Amino acid sequence: MNQLPSIAALRAALPYIRLFRGQLFVIKCGGEVLDSASELKGLIEQIGLLHELGIKVILVHGGGVQSSELAAKLGVKTRFVDGRRITSPEALATTVMAINGTARTAILSAFRELGIGAAGISGMDDGLIRAERRPPIKTSEGTVDFGEVGAIREVQGRVLLALLAEGLVPVVSPISANDEGAPLNLNADGVASAIAAALGAQKLIFVTKPRGILADPAAPHTLFSQLSLAELAGLEKDGTVQTGMLPKASAIRDAVVGGVQQVHVISYAYPDALLTEIFTNEGCGTMIVAGDA
Repeated sequence: MNQLPSIAALRAALPYIRLFRGQLFVIKCGGEVLDSASELKGLIEQIGLLHELGIKVILVHGGGVQSSELAAKLGVKTRFVDGRRITSPEALATTVMAINGTARTAILSAFRELGIGAAGISGMDDGLIRAERRPPIKTSEGTVDFGEVGAIREVQGRVLLALLAEGLVPVVSPISANDEGAPLNLNADGVASAIAAALGAQKLIFVTKPRGILADPAAPHTLFSQLSLAELAGLEKDGTVQTGMLPKASAIRDAVVGGVQQVHVISYAYPDALLTEIFTNEGCGTMIVAGDA
């Protein structure tokens, strides 16, 4: 009798499995999930299941938590404006070490433990992300120079397509460079969005701490289960979307405008959130689409 709910769930999921087999999903996770070995393992297990079901997956990761921790240990000051890190030359060095080192290694270790083929790369590999240093921009604190931070010029996805063709899960860090080879720190949400749009992904999924986009960040029951781009813009305008969710909102908009059909925001702390969001009608996070569904 205990198996019946699982069988029912499989039957309900079957149409989605048929629909998404052979499609590409881009998944982005932040550094917070790496703080818990069990939650990281749970996320990678779910990615492995998608992989086994014939869904192509690219995992883009950040490492902001690890970058801040290393910077603090080394006495490098960290400052954020509107949810974005200001990257001084000193901060860039710690960011590269933390993201391409600590964060990437933790993720690849989880893939290795679970027997899932994965390859770690950065935006520098084979010119994956062409970037240039971003000029000062207007923020809530006035015009701010974010330092050694890159703006994406182009995605050249050859290396990703080659890895996918080999049956591997590409694990992508947002560290890139300009055409002269000078390293730049890119926002991982933006990298995931640009890759999803460039490669024609069916879905872009942000795995973060909140359940999704909330009317009240302190109240999970205020979750928006679905939003249009216009509704998302309204939440930005009235201040509902703020701080760390602002870069995601920008990345969501770029992805949908760029042709990604569905963008999702889910929590790594919700049990089996990735599978629940993809393979059930109800989902568990927020889905954003171009207009009313």
